[in-house]
Amino acid sequence: MMRLTHERHIHLLALAAGLPGSLVALILVWTGNFSSGAAWTLTFFIVIFWLGFALSLKHRVVFSLQTLSNLLAALREEDFSMRARGAGTEDAMGEVMVEVNALSETLRQQRLGALEASALLRTVMEEIDLAIFTFDQDKKLRLVNRSGVRLLDRSVERLLGFTADELGLGACLEGEPARTMELAFPGGSGRWGLRRGSFRQGGLPHHLIVLSDLSRTLRDEERKAWQRLIRVLGHELNNSLAPIQSVAQSLESGLLAATKSSKVQGDSLGAILDDLRQGLSIIRSRTEALGRFMTAYAQLARLPQPKLLPVRVSEWVGRSVKLETRVKVSLGKGPDAVISADPDQLEQLLINLIRNAADAALETNGGVQVGWKRSRGQLELWVVDDGPGLPNTANLFVPFFTTKPGGSGIGLVLSRQIAEAHGGELILKNRVDARGCEARLRLPI
Repeated sequence: MMRLTHERHIHLLALAAGLPGSLVALILVWTGNFSSGAAWTLTFFIVIFWLGFALSLKHRVVFSLQTLSNLLAALREEDFSMRARGAGTEDAMGEVMVEVNALSETLRQQRLGALEASALLRTVMEEIDLAIFTFDQDKKLRLVNRSGVRLLDRSVERLLGFTADELGLGACLEGEPARTMELAFPGGSGRWGLRRGSFRQGGLPHHLIVLSDLSRTLRDEERKAWQRLIRVLGHELNNSLAPIQSVAQSLESGLLAATKSSKVQGDSLGAILDDLRQGLSIIRSRTEALGRFMTAYAQLARLPQPKLLPVRVSEWVGRSVKLETRVKVSLGKGPDAVISADPDQLEQLLINLIRNAADAALETNGGVQVGWKRSRGQLELWVVDDGPGLPNTANLFVPFFTTKPGGSGIGLVLSRQIAEAHGGELILKNRVDARGCEARLRLPI
């Protein structure tokens, strides 16, 4: 049995709606006092009007549905410029058209925003100084920005569709998603910071790789470090060489004058010998200071790798605290813990922290508190003093920077190097709730 379409249903319903009235009219015509010609004429007009109204009703309903279908098809094709004319809220179909027009405008605004965001993203990707690559589930390149093109030194056409192994990026899709790697490409080589993520496009998984060149940053930092080191070395060397040169010139002048004199009196000879002794003493003290400085620098530059052994925290802290006798050091009770570390280096680190805290506490007749605890899988140790606090926290870990007379300026730097060599960190800051300074050491357990 043939299935009736929606249009035929409407047509048949329209005919059925007009059928009773048409039948009544035809019965009245043929039973009335009309001539045969008039009856046939009236019958013709009645049937024509009946069929015409049925077709008009069908056209009206079908036209509205076709208009709605065309609007929805335009939305599906992302053509949001089409609108339904004459849409109003006077009837049900008008309300439908109003809602479709509102939906079309909303989708148009959303599409415009998406296009603007996509254009901004493409611009950022092209201009950013990072190499960006996206690979599909088959590890084939699907997207690359301008920095990536320069790095691989190929045109885009010779990159898209190639696998990561063919492009020399296979190692970037394996291992840790965030790490530093030594990589060599046609457009550059050196140390690179890798960031890898994943996303889905078209329902399929994709990989995102971002490579940042760390070589330039490392070179800049290395240059700055050398500049700071040269300034420090130049300052220390000049401080020692200038008085040595001045004293040597004075002694040379005095000896030349004495040798040219035909007769040297006893008092004059004694004065010359006194000047000579004072000059030699100055030269000796400055050369010793210069030697201590170079020894301290060598110690800072050649810190050995830690030899890891089991270290009981309570014993390590107890030994270090007993070495400070100038001020009262209060030792708090902490949990029993054993860490894997170099005992000699850790003892040197803690002695430096306690000595610095004691130096500060002596200025205010205060004390020092030492304690430790477990925190998030780490050992957290603190050294707190009641001193005047730190006047400048920005230069604490700058080599050879010191605010203490006769200080070497390497104690805190060496302590932080020891902490970082053990996978930990060292933080110094002024106390918030009281006067003084607080040093916090965190080490993995």
